Amino acid sequence: MNYRDFKGTPIAEIGLGTWQLGSADWGNVNQDDAFNILKAYTDAGGNFLDTADVYGMGVSETVIGKFLKTTSAEIHVATKLGRRGDGGNGWPQNFTYDAMKRQAEDSLKHLGISQLFLEQLHCIPTDEMRSGKVFDNLRKLQQDGLIKHFGASVETSEEALICLEQDGLASLQIIFNLFRQHVADEVFAKAKEKGVAIIVRVPLASGLLTGKFTETTQFSPADHRNYNANGEAFNTGETFSGIEFKEGVALSHKIQALLPDERTAQWALRWILDHPEVTTVIPGASKVAQVNSNVAASGLSPLSQPIHQQLRKLYDEEIYDKIRGVF
Repeated sequence: MNYRDFKGTPIAEIGLGTWQLGSADWGNVNQDDAFNILKAYTDAGGNFLDTADVYGMGVSETVIGKFLKTTSAEIHVATKLGRRGDGGNGWPQNFTYDAMKRQAEDSLKHLGISQLFLEQLHCIPTDEMRSGKVFDNLRKLQQDGLIKHFGASVETSEEALICLEQDGLASLQIIFNLFRQHVADEVFAKAKEKGVAIIVRVPLASGLLTGKFTETTQFSPADHRNYNANGEAFNTGETFSGIEFKEGVALSHKIQALLPDERTAQWALRWILDHPEVTTVIPGASKVAQVNSNVAASGLSPLSQPIHQQLRKLYDEEIYDKIRGVF
């Protein structure tokens, strides 16, 4: 595992996204399997876990908290707040300091720790970010010692640029992959200038970039790749990066043909890591084999410039116009 700097802390360039450990939106992952996934990741040198309070409404955080008690490894946990609808006026209006403090304290309780390494806004409304009040609240949480760093998970480049105007912002979490290449053009230079870490989510486009799906692949009713395939429940970019599934399968085959060999998922992650502005990428995993595959991308040599150029040409000519939703 290779590491990159996050505000003075070395973190694994391959992190672990844990939405699936909430046993919601990806199907069920029992605690034993979750522990095996977490152990495989940390045994491989991984030290950065990304979760959120709404992943199973505390389930993902609680599972991670139980796992942390079983290991002596130094693990840096990032979580998110802002999408719960159980306090005050509910989401999306409830962004007072008291509400955000309550959410952060609940995450601390679930995780069984005294300070959050990173607290992130969880894709909250653009107007809330633009007003700046939520960032003042995050600064107060930091001053109060509840969080070490704060950042924001966003849906669009516009939102990313709004957040980059905020002093003290440690990180931006954004969708970036071979189906979302333009983000680098619009955001990365500014983030580097500001010293803000880039955390990449949806790196494999909900599995499209593993090369394992066919047009007839079916997903369970509880899987967001079924019920949110066209953005019915939340931003379509979170599912297949906004690409229609069958078109995505066809495009993934064209991407595969440009890569050095059949290790499609690993090369898709390596392509992201070839961007030096990226601090870490957080693929999820519902099996130990997926963890091992993802981590192996850290040891691959960078892709050649001709391959990068061919992948960008494919994106510009055949992929970009097929992205749906707000991005």
